[in-house]
Formats: sequence, structure tokens, C-alpha cells
Amino acid sequence: MVHILYIEDDPEIGKWVSEELQERRNKVTWLTSGEEAINYISEVDIVILDVMLPGLDGFSIGKRLKREAPEIPIIMLSARSSVEDKIQGLEFADDYLTKPFHPEELLARIEVLLRRFQRQKPNKIELQHLDIFPAENRIIEKLKGEEILLTGKQYLIFQYFLKHPNQILTKEQLYEGVWDEPYLDGDKTLMVHIRYLREKIEKDPANPTIIETIRGIGYRVRL
Repeated sequence: MVHILYIEDDPEIGKWVSEELQERRNKVTWLTSGEEAINYISEVDIVILDVMLPGLDGFSIGKRLKREAPEIPIIMLSARSSVEDKIQGLEFADDYLTKPFHPEELLARIEVLLRRFQRQKPNKIELQHLDIFPAENRIIEKLKGEEILLTGKQYLIFQYFLKHPNQILTKEQLYEGVWDEPYLDGDKTLMVHIRYLREKIEKDPANPTIIETIRGIGYRVRL
């Protein structure tokens, strides 16, 4: 089942599109504004995003989502059909569909993007003694053949590292990327979660080799 994040503030259009998508056996999370969208991006397969939204507009929300999850395709929906608007949308989005549209066309575009992105997504990531299956949210310890079970926040932190491989990430970047809240200097929440995460995925948590500490800066995961 495909999980679609649909962001549309118009109740009539939102209800109509959601029902059409659900009738085709898709799971739909429908939001009427984009402020909470970042909290769902790790759970979904594709985003359908209206341009005209209360608060932050669809362009701003879309750029933010694409920055956090470049592997998730985004379709922009808009009544604005000018070339300038389309160019602005396609700077980050993967498709741009103007209103009004037929539901069959939207479904066809969803299928095309999912096929394209599925080909790009690795089935398995090998990281030292771990086999990671991103599409299934599974981590296997290769030597024992056992699945490593993480809490929701632990998985989101690890997933954030995997989305930014070989990059040194500051505590501020990690905290704001996972919690979607400003980091407060001196807050130990992230450090505690990383310590527990290391206890689950490292061979020797006291001498970690997967989540490296870059002294004075932050952390890094090498792929």
C-alpha cells in the first residue's frame, strides 16, 4: 500500500482527492497546512502539495521537505499555471499539475514518480556489521542474523544520518532535523538518544565506529 502525504487547505478539494486516492487502495494522510508535514515525511512514499496554503506557502514547505527527504517525490498542485510559477515549483518538486485536473491523471503521475524513485532507492545499505533495508525500516546484525529494534526517535536519528552520509552534522542540525524544534544550548536530549542508539548498533558502544564523534563539532556516519 502506498502512503501519500496530501497537503490541501480547501476542504472540498481535499475530501474529493483523498477519497479518490483511497478508493485506489492508497493510504492518505491529509493535512490542511504544511507546518506539521515534516513530522510525517519519514513515513510516506510520496507528497502531493498544494501551493496556496495558510501560513507558509507550498513552495516554502516543499523546499523544506525536499531538503530533509530528497528520496521522497513531490507533486505540486496549483491553479497558478504561469510559466514562472511552474519553473519555481520544479526547482525542487518532481512534477507540477495545474488545477483543475482529472483524478486519473494525478494517479498516473503518482505511479510514474514512484516507479522512478523506486529504481533509485537502494534495497539494502551495508554498513560495517549492519544490513539496513530502508524501504522496510529494518536493521539486521549480519553476524547474528538478528533484527535490531530501535525506538521511533532512535530510528529517526539514524535515518537522518543515512540521509546525510559522510557529512559532519552539528547537534543543532540533528536536533532541529529530527525534533523540528530549535535546539537549546546545553540540552542533553540528543546526546542521551545517541548513547542509547550506539548501545544497540555499535559492536563496542564505548568506542563507536558507526556514529563517529567529531570533537567540538558534532557527529558523522560514513558510508
